[in-house]
Amino acid sequence: MSIGPIVKLFLNSIILKVKRNFLKIFGISILSTILFPYKFLYSATKKIINKNLTIEQKNILFNEGTERPFTSSLLYEKREGFYHCANCDKKLFSSRSKFDSGTGWPSFTEALPGAFKTKIDYTFGMKRVEYHCSNCGAHHGHVFEDGPSETGKRFCNNGLCLIFKPIN
Repeated sequence: MSIGPIVKLFLNSIILKVKRNFLKIFGISILSTILFPYKFLYSATKKIINKNLTIEQKNILFNEGTERPFTSSLLYEKREGFYHCANCDKKLFSSRSKFDSGTGWPSFTEALPGAFKTKIDYTFGMKRVEYHCSNCGAHHGHVFEDGPSETGKRFCNNGLCLIFKPIN
């Protein structure tokens, strides 16, 4: 009984899997690079309602940018109230759903009903769910399936995209 052919077969199957995974990631990366100009076309269809947005807010909201982690003052907001879209003022989150995820961005376990529309984002060679304001189409962040509550969701939001309004 020879072990050589079995080992050779095993190694060939591993090499084949590695090649397939590489081709998947490479293909998705190339596809996202080809579709990158579409992102700017898509951003042009979004409607700027708030004329007082900063350049950084516009980049995040309309070009799907991301703010640096741990820079948002909303990370430390503890009052009761609601978080609104910085562009159109639509109510998006309740402060009751906010939690400290340790990621550096304001995080929530759930959005208010009808607040967002989602799309799949393949940038950086991985699949993520991106969410946009259902009223104005502005980009807010990504939703992940690792949240602490029964929803299992973590809405990871750019703080510059939100305006907090406390309940008086």
